[in-house]
Amino acid sequence: MQQLTLCLGFLLALSACSQPSGTSHKLQLPTMEQSTNDSLEIATFGAGCFWCVEAVYQQVNGVLKVESGYAGGQIKNPSYKEVCGGRTGHAEVCQITFDPRIVNYNQLLEVFFGTHDPTTLNRQGGDVGTQYRSSIMYHNEAQKASAELAVQAANASGNWPDPIVTEVVPIDIFYRAEDYHMDYFNLHGEQPYCQMVVRPKVEKFKKTFSEYMKK
Repeated sequence: MQQLTLCLGFLLALSACSQPSGTSHKLQLPTMEQSTNDSLEIATFGAGCFWCVEAVYQQVNGVLKVESGYAGGQIKNPSYKEVCGGRTGHAEVCQITFDPRIVNYNQLLEVFFGTHDPTTLNRQGGDVGTQYRSSIMYHNEAQKASAELAVQAANASGNWPDPIVTEVVPIDIFYRAEDYHMDYFNLHGEQPYCQMVVRPKVEKFKKTFSEYMKK
């Protein structure tokens, strides 16, 4: 990812992209009954670099597929270079296909709020720009209601000293990112960005949400 070239000067700041390992930001949302419908569902989240989001949600039991991409912008078929330029309006997001009989949308929201900082506007650590905004892009009215309640719960929780800036917006068009972004952490986990930024988020997920992990 171009962070390796664009953000090398910020390596010390990159570690701020993950909350301290000893800090828990687990959000307690209302328990939802597991679905009896065998239809798969899709969730779309933006939480900074999509490598981080992909790596975290790949660990969640009931998640069948995670694809990195771009959504929420003004041009068709944006490239990674264009999105990084900050002029297309797109956010880096992940589209998550999940089985609601195993993991429900509220549980995915708990992971979302627990593995990034939802209080920093248009940035996560050293990754700065509107493409890194905190975003929940809902696919239906039920997801919208759950997301809005989750934002309210996050603000009321006292887990964060600053207000939540996560946007809750309808999904428009999801553009799948270039192939080299897919499964990035698993394929390139030794790279400095992955070691300093992605891995701490994955480790935090494993520590905080062990009950949601794939066996």
